[in-house]
Amino acid sequence: MARYLLAIDQGTTSTRAMVFDHEGRVMALAQQEHRQIYPQPGWVEHDPLEIWERTQAVVRQAVARAGVVPADIAAIGVTNQRETTIVWDRRTGRPYYNAIVWQDTRTAAICDQLARDGGPDRFRDRTGLPLATYFSGPKLKWILDQVPGVREAAERGDALFGTVDTWLIWWLTGGPDGGVHVTDVTNASRTLLMDLRRLDWDDEILRLLGIPRRMLPAIHPSVAPAAYGATRPDGPVGAAVPVCADLGDQQAALVGQTCFEPGEAKNTYGTGCFLLLNTGATPVFSRSGLITTVAYKMGDQPAVYALEGSIAVAGALVQWLRDNLGLIARSADVEALAGSVEDNGGVYFVPAFSGLFAPHWDGSARGLIIGLTRFANRGHLARAALEATAFQTREVVDAMYRDSGLRLTALRVDGGMVVNELLMQFQADILGVPVVRPAVTETTALGAAYAAGLAAGVWEEPARLRQYWQEARRWTPRLALNSS
Repeated sequence: MARYLLAIDQGTTSTRAMVFDHEGRVMALAQQEHRQIYPQPGWVEHDPLEIWERTQAVVRQAVARAGVVPADIAAIGVTNQRETTIVWDRRTGRPYYNAIVWQDTRTAAICDQLARDGGPDRFRDRTGLPLATYFSGPKLKWILDQVPGVREAAERGDALFGTVDTWLIWWLTGGPDGGVHVTDVTNASRTLLMDLRRLDWDDEILRLLGIPRRMLPAIHPSVAPAAYGATRPDGPVGAAVPVCADLGDQQAALVGQTCFEPGEAKNTYGTGCFLLLNTGATPVFSRSGLITTVAYKMGDQPAVYALEGSIAVAGALVQWLRDNLGLIARSADVEALAGSVEDNGGVYFVPAFSGLFAPHWDGSARGLIIGLTRFANRGHLARAALEATAFQTREVVDAMYRDSGLRLTALRVDGGMVVNELLMQFQADILGVPVVRPAVTETTALGAAYAAGLAAGVWEEPARLRQYWQEARRWTPRLALNSS
């Protein structure tokens, strides 16, 4: 019996492939970065063909390093950077334009125009989202309006739209030669084009944005044994292996952290910071600046929803200290530098490099450093940069309390920044609840593998996965702060 699972984790800065065994243990990992393209201030792009090339390479490497033959792989799960928008020619597979990344702000004028009639929450009661440059729909409208020939191709049925999951699954299952054009409910819920309750594209919003429905992928459950097709034997996997699961990266991390009950939450500390709170089978529409999103949908079971606080800049601020200011040589050096001082010395960061996401949704905001005196030094700047991530997280948690009435008993954490113990302790202190890091911190890929395994019958039900989740480290609050 095939008992291994392959997860493809396509992120903002790199692509990873990981092989897991039937107990959720990592057998092998391969990772490659891709270019970040900045055509002008506020614009962020990726090369979709480069992403596909990197995906093929890491899949081959991971399978080889795991020492398994392709026939031993039961299923594949895909997880991806969300909202990033690609339009390509179904006949050739060539993109009409670079992928417009979730961080890109070029669609501010489109969002402002849409908000003139109904305000920034014009579509929130249907989509769960505010009008913001973050989401895919305005990016897709920009491509249709600005790239010559794309609208005509879309109306002919030649142009396909997808987020990165759709792009990869289309290529994995054949590309121009019969590739499956699909997405899942979690990724579709980030486009500003899907009705959260009906789990289908909203025709009125499509009309307002001028988007032809025929260019959109079919929406399927996150865990779906037959929906996503199988890889081609001549492709990077080397066999016909079913693609059984598809999740946006933050929803995949929620599954990887086994947050299956209402009130359970995880926070991923990466380029940005993304906190998801499981709210159960009924969507909770935020009045406090949060996003209402689909957490996952497993087969024919009802969809599970989440409140999300999306923070644009977290680890990216540490990279800025490294690359733009030269305060540190490596990102990992920030903890020692921040620990060289007792506190922030009165220095605070507002890292609004591309506006502010939750709970403010202010695209015009810009970064700020305040509290500078002659006393402030490199250590205070480093500490203030770490604390900025924790303060933003506290603000999101407070909004979640107001919207949901649910209270955290602990916060499960993952992502590259969770190795920073100074940050994790400060986070526990200002939240007033324990912060818990799992043994397997690659929870995004793990969640995709868990979902694929559930679809393929490796595990019978999500509850079985809790036995594999293990705590590695816990930080308990040291300060008596009000967490309400």
